[in-house]
Amino acid sequence: MGKIFNMFLYIFISCFALSYAQSCNNYTFSTNQIYATCVSLPVLNSHLHWNYHSNGTVDVAFRHTGSTTSQWVAWALNVNGSGMIGAQAIVAVTSPSGAVRVYTSDVNNYGTGLEESSLSFDVPRMTAERVNGDLVVYASLVLPNGRTRFNHVWQVGPVNNGVLSMHSMSPDNRNSVGEVDFITGQMRAGGRSGDVSRQRRRNAHGVLNVVSWGVLMPMGAMSARYLKAFNIANPAWFYIHAATQTSAYIVGVGGWATGLKLGSESSGIKHNAHRNIGIILFALGTLQAFALLLRPKPDHKYRFYWNIYHRSIGYCVIILSIVNVYRGLDILDPEKKWKNAYTGIIMSLGVITLLCEALKWFIVVKRKNEEKRTHAGTNGSNGANGYGQSV
Repeated sequence: MGKIFNMFLYIFISCFALSYAQSCNNYTFSTNQIYATCVSLPVLNSHLHWNYHSNGTVDVAFRHTGSTTSQWVAWALNVNGSGMIGAQAIVAVTSPSGAVRVYTSDVNNYGTGLEESSLSFDVPRMTAERVNGDLVVYASLVLPNGRTRFNHVWQVGPVNNGVLSMHSMSPDNRNSVGEVDFITGQMRAGGRSGDVSRQRRRNAHGVLNVVSWGVLMPMGAMSARYLKAFNIANPAWFYIHAATQTSAYIVGVGGWATGLKLGSESSGIKHNAHRNIGIILFALGTLQAFALLLRPKPDHKYRFYWNIYHRSIGYCVIILSIVNVYRGLDILDPEKKWKNAYTGIIMSLGVITLLCEALKWFIVVKRKNEEKRTHAGTNGSNGANGYGQSV
């Protein structure tokens, strides 16, 4: 039975692979050009067709399906590196009228507007066309240094009022890199270790800041506000509060440091609001750490003002932290479930806060009423004793 199942599974996979290949190789170009090799790229609905010639040139056709007139499309070889920086790109832009402009662009920084410029190798021919929703870029390349194996990049982004804008930072857009061998036809998805390492630092930056500023900081504030309402929790609430906030600050400094590192590696990419809020949070968090060391004693005349300062800064930190976490999630653009998970955590903390606030006021009011009754009973007892003595 197991052998029969394996046989059917093998047949199914083979048929799927064959149909997948046919969907690429059987495409008919408007020029009736036939390409010996075709690969369907793993993301962004793109395909690469080519013919390699023994004189070191290659004719390529890059095809992006489902293209719109408000998009730019680019395919590039990176001769000396991987990823975006150093990419030698062929860019196609569709005008609202449907006409397609194609040109070359040497990408040398993350802030590029894909301006037209010459490449490090010759491109004797390039054209582009739109056919039934597909944008097809044709080019002949003189491969440099007799090489046939390169890192390549492909990308799609928006055009606003004729200006090319930055592409999305979705997982598909970040993973549109790979390696191509024009002789063997071998294709490897993904970038080099440097790209993988950079993505890991992005993820680490996000996780550290979500855990520290976005979760631990609000929890530390809640412990201070609500635990001290219980006499039995005194002075344990203070140590819990101090330990939670100190842990949040230490982890947050790690997230802040990774953010600085990412910023230094990404010249040209500016997330000014996210960066500025991060700097403000680090400064306020550092002030709170020093405030703990300079805390006056409970009966000191300046303790009232210190409390106002400490609580005001603390609530500002919490609000800014949550805002900046959402800004960071929009930049990192992970799967939607991660943003939903953080939203669920914040909503849960909000519900717990409301319940704790109601319980705290119930305890405070009850305690004050008991103190009033005790005080009234004491005064009545003293008055009765005094009356009897006067008699």
